[in-house]
Amino acid sequence: MLRKLDLRSGIPVWSAYRSPSVPVSRLTRDMKTDMLIVGMGVSGAMVAEALTRDGHSVICLDRRGPLKGSTAATTALVQFEIDQPLTRLAMMIGGDAARQAWRRSRLALLNLQGRIAELDLRCRSATTPSLYLAGDRLGALDLRREAEARQRTGIAASFLTREELRSEFGIDRPAAILSHDNLALDPRKLTSGLLLAALERTARFYAPVEATSIEDNRLGVTVATRQGPVITARHLILTTGYELLDIVPVANHRVISTWAIATSPQPRKIWPHAAMIWEASDPYLYVRATADGRVICGGEDEDFTDEERRDGLTPAKTQLLSRKLVEIFPQLDTTAHFAWSGSFGATGTGLPIIGSVPGHPRVHAVMGYGGNGITFSQIASEIISASVAGADDMDADLFAFKT
Repeated sequence: MLRKLDLRSGIPVWSAYRSPSVPVSRLTRDMKTDMLIVGMGVSGAMVAEALTRDGHSVICLDRRGPLKGSTAATTALVQFEIDQPLTRLAMMIGGDAARQAWRRSRLALLNLQGRIAELDLRCRSATTPSLYLAGDRLGALDLRREAEARQRTGIAASFLTREELRSEFGIDRPAAILSHDNLALDPRKLTSGLLLAALERTARFYAPVEATSIEDNRLGVTVATRQGPVITARHLILTTGYELLDIVPVANHRVISTWAIATSPQPRKIWPHAAMIWEASDPYLYVRATADGRVICGGEDEDFTDEERRDGLTPAKTQLLSRKLVEIFPQLDTTAHFAWSGSFGATGTGLPIIGSVPGHPRVHAVMGYGGNGITFSQIASEIISASVAGADDMDADLFAFKT
């Protein structure tokens, strides 16, 4: 049974832009397939595209429909920089593991860029630098140490003093880390493009369809649906975001609420290089620009899943985000033309959970993406593709369920 959540509310900025529609069919009879994917957001789309590219037959289900869950609520700062700073992550899981997690995240972003280019996905993708601003979690000295740790890991990072930050970007903060080659994109266009690529390879999409029970053995998985038909598969992949089926353990996973706003287009007021911005604070603020010059600002995260309370806070959070944004960029009109809230899953380390569910080797789940959902979805598609093929991914243990 699915643990249902109201994943978002309000009107996300992506509703201002058209994305290709993804056709679905009604599920009217029992089906068989190599791979069954539950969830048709960005994670499910990436996994579906990867598995069909490998020649597997694929069926995707979603209880709402394609792109109707939390994908539309993301602000799509597609970064290799993990929520947990490298120096802090090293204290949690050890230096070698932390450095490899950061390297794999960097590689995943490069692979995603290649995937977008190869498939010619028109998702307004553009490389952009990012600025990690000093805050109440890491001050100027801490950021200098963080930049040095990244450099020793082989990840380019430049430490900027207050004077350099003010001169290059017009931002008055004690310090920042400057990184390059992150991605800004439209998450709905990316997701629909990936799903359509899988569809061209004869993937089959059914919605609205809700999975109600799972039975598995060493040969495969059988999934019953609320609509009646049963689907059997060699492997089941659960990409349901922050709504988890009962078979998935929830230890070390929590659900967080977040808020975001977007302004009207003002391309002449965008800061140099349209750099992505986020803070070394808790909760942190994050800022990016869209291709047409809107400014998206999000943050003010809180640990709770009460959707009614979350939605009731949206007006106050909207005003707060607008005030914080104008403090960084006084030249902007920070009036919120779009405001929305959503929920996301997170873990204590900031790393996702990707892999076979303990005790169920043919059931795979991806969860706990934090603020790196799209980047970690790419890693999930790589790890799961290797796993179902019986191959080893050298980093699978980094992200596996801990038993």
